Amino acid sequence: MQQEVIIVGGGMVGLSLALMLAKANIAVKLLEAIKYPNYDDVNLAPYHSSFDARNSALSRRSVQIYQELGLWHALQAHATPILEVHITEQGSFGKARLKAEQEKVESFGQVIENAWLGRVLLTEVRKQPLIELIDGVQVTSLTQDTDQALIEAIRGEEHLSLQAKLVIAADGRDSFCRKALGIGASEHDYDQVAIVTTVQTSKPHKHVGFERFSHLGPLALLPLPGEYRRSVVWPVKKGTEGEWLGDENDQHFLDALQETYGDRAGKFQKTGKRFSFPLSQVLAEKQAIGRVVLMGNAAHTIHPVAGQGFNLCMRDAYVLVRYLTEQLAQSDDIGQPSMLLAYEQARLTDQQRVIKFCDSVVRGFSNQNPILKFIRNTGLVAFDTIPGIKPLVANYAMGLKV
Repeated sequence: MQQEVIIVGGGMVGLSLALMLAKANIAVKLLEAIKYPNYDDVNLAPYHSSFDARNSALSRRSVQIYQELGLWHALQAHATPILEVHITEQGSFGKARLKAEQEKVESFGQVIENAWLGRVLLTEVRKQPLIELIDGVQVTSLTQDTDQALIEAIRGEEHLSLQAKLVIAADGRDSFCRKALGIGASEHDYDQVAIVTTVQTSKPHKHVGFERFSHLGPLALLPLPGEYRRSVVWPVKKGTEGEWLGDENDQHFLDALQETYGDRAGKFQKTGKRFSFPLSQVLAEKQAIGRVVLMGNAAHTIHPVAGQGFNLCMRDAYVLVRYLTEQLAQSDDIGQPSMLLAYEQARLTDQQRVIKFCDSVVRGFSNQNPILKFIRNTGLVAFDTIPGIKPLVANYAMGLKV
C-alpha cells in the first residue's frame, strides 16, 4: 500500500512541496483553507490570498529545484534575472556591488510575481494524479497516536476525518496545527509593515537589484518583466502606512522613492496599488513532534530584508523530501518520529544562519547612531574591495553553500 502524506496549507510552499513529493512517487492530500481561483484565458492571474501582490526573489538554488520539477520553463516566462546587486545607505558613503559576470554565474536569482508563481504551481498540482487537492477546508483538530496522525476538518456542510503516517503543517505564521500540537513560538515584532507594489521608471532596470537603507526602512527595488517595471518592498514604521496607501497618495509615494533613490533608476513615473503586510519574526520552538513536521512560515517567519524567507523554506522542503525518499527506499515508516527529528537537526545550521543574518541586518541598519552608521558603511566599502569576500557572500545568498 502506498504511503500518503497530508499537507495542511496550500500556499506557495505547500504547493511546491506537494509537487516534490509527487515527483518522489509519494501520494499527497493537500488541504487549503481558501477556495482556489479557476484560471482561464481572460483572467490570467487573479490575485489569491496565498498568491498576493508580493514578488519572490528566487535564489539560484530555488530555480534549480523548479528545474528539477520540470517547471522552470513555465516560470521563466514571468521571471526576470538579477545580474547585479547594489547595496547602499541613503546619505552615506558606503556602497557595495555584486555582478553575476564577475562571480561567473548566469544570475544571482530570478524575480517573479507571486500571482504568476502561484498560477503555475496550482496548474501543475491539478494535473498530478498523486495529489488530491482539497480546498475551502477548515482544519478543526489535529491529534496523533503511535501509528498515525489524525485530522478533523469541515468543508461547507461536509465533515472530514483524515489520517496519514505523516502530516506536514505549512499553514502559515499563525499556524493552527502548531498551536493544536502545543508547540510554542517566540515572536519579535519589528514594529514595521512592508509597503509592496510595482513601479515604472524612466530608466530601464538592466536587471539590477537595489537594496537601499533609508531612514524610513530598508527599501528593495528589484527588476520585473518589462524593461521599466520594478518591484518595491519598503518596510516602514507601523502606524505610518496610511500615508503611503490609497490612490490619493500615489504622487507622495513616488516622490518619497525619488528622494530615497535619486536618479539611479531615473524618474519614478507610475505606481501600482500599494499593499501593506505586518513584519515580525516568529520561530517555532520545535519543528518536528511525533508524526508532524512544521514547514514554511509555520516553522519560521522572518523579515523580508534580504529576500531569504521563501528560499529557506524551499531548501527545507527539498531536504525533507530527500529524507522521506530514503525511508521509502528502505520500506520504512514515512512518518517515523526519529527520522523527522533527524531532518530537523539537519536543517538547523542553515536556518539559524539565515535567521540571524536577516535579523542582524534589520536591527543594525535601523540604528541611526552616527558611529554605527560609519562602521556599517566602512563594512560595505570593505565588502566591495577586499578580495575573496564577494564569492562567499554571493554563494550564500544564492543558496548554494548551505
